[in-house]
Formats: sequence, structure tokens, C-alpha cells
Amino acid sequence: MGKFVIKKDAKGEFRFNLKAGNGEIILSSEGYSSMAACKNGIASVQKNSVAAVEDQTVEGYATVKNPKFEVYKDKKGEFRFRLKASNGEPIGTGEGYKAKAGCMNGIESIKKNAPDAQIVDETAE
Repeated sequence: MGKFVIKKDAKGEFRFNLKAGNGEIILSSEGYSSMAACKNGIASVQKNSVAAVEDQTVEGYATVKNPKFEVYKDKKGEFRFRLKASNGEPIGTGEGYKAKAGCMNGIESIKKNAPDAQIVDETAE
């Protein structure tokens, strides 16, 4: 079972990581100014984790309506994804993968883990 882990970064912003059952981070958030906003971000991931995939690495790819997972190649040539909410705002990103299959597995892991993941607040540690 996955879990969302909330921490504060060096700038004092709240961030969350979605971790799979094996402890691997499969999605990371942007920084939020408040705990409430961070928890809203988690709720958005849970709600939008069923989104379709838009594979931007394929020539002439079909555009998918938000919410969606966008699969793309970064500057290093690695495959990455970002989850966008229905308003088009990014709510989480994945790590870089050398193979597209790994990237797609990361998305499937989010679809499986996010909806029922518990929230762990580590800001007080």
C-alpha cells in the first residue's frame, strides 16, 4: 500500500512524495506555502490518478484532455511524466527513467497506489 509523505523543505515549503509499498518515490509535488494547500494537492492527485496518458514522445501524438499524465523526454533524454489536474496545473512529477517502460510502470503504480494511500505528516520530526 502506498503512502503520501509530507515534509517541509529548506525554504519552509510543504511538499509531498507518493511512495509505493516498497518505499520507492513514484511522484513528487511542487512546494506549497501551507499544510492545507499541500493536502489539497494530495487530494487532487488521488482524484486525478485515474487520468489518461498523453505520450508526447511519439511523433504526431494525440492530445488528451486534462486531467492527464504527460509522458515526455527531458534534456538528458530520460523519460519523465507529470500529472496535470483538470485545470491544467501540474500537481506532481515522476523521476527520470532510462526506458519508457519504466516511466509507464511509474504511472501504473500511481494509479494503483494513490487513491487509497494514507497520509503521513513528517513535518514535526
